[in-house]
Amino acid sequence: MTEIEAAATEEIDTEAGTGRVSWYEAEAPERVLAVGHGAGGGIEARDLRALAAVLPVHGVTVALVEQPWRVAGKKLAPAPKTLDVGWRGLWPALAKPGLPVIAGGRSAGARVACRTAAELGAAAVLALSFPLHPPGRPEKSRAEELLGAGVPTLVVQGGNDPFGRPEEFPEGGYGLVEVPYGDHGFTVPKRAPLGQDEALTVITEGVVEWIASLR
Repeated sequence: MTEIEAAATEEIDTEAGTGRVSWYEAEAPERVLAVGHGAGGGIEARDLRALAAVLPVHGVTVALVEQPWRVAGKKLAPAPKTLDVGWRGLWPALAKPGLPVIAGGRSAGARVACRTAAELGAAAVLALSFPLHPPGRPEKSRAEELLGAGVPTLVVQGGNDPFGRPEEFPEGGYGLVEVPYGDHGFTVPKRAPLGQDEALTVITEGVVEWIASLR
């Protein structure tokens, strides 16, 4: 997967601290996809990088969003309420281009996007590796957050994600793209019949197709 550099990076003060947005701009953008990271990593995640490399060609500017705790160099993510505060504080910068904004995120970031989409006026939600439940604890379901997003939603989920395999997800008014054999980080085993680049292509093609359907 081709790696590209951000066209611009800006730091933004929020009530939760200073966050950061890295912009990967389309030449003639029709919308913005703003994507937050998870609790265990940052915007270097392979799926986020793949989206930033591919989507601008399809008229979508990608904004990779770093939560204040990550910018500050902390190793542990704060409580969900604080993550929501940071995301809300960054939203005006994401909406500034005046384009429809798709709220996205991976893992904990996907939960933030779902919880805040309606209030912030997001056009849609992209949930990458939505943590439906803690590993081994299916009774601790977070399905209510996903089902309550209130806007068109796409879930992209690894087939072997311990936080929720695709077949565990409840029925609802959202789309779901399965990345065969993928784990929570969309890593596929070496013995899998598809390679890592092919797995990333499943993600990017699925997202491109879904965004086109929103028009």
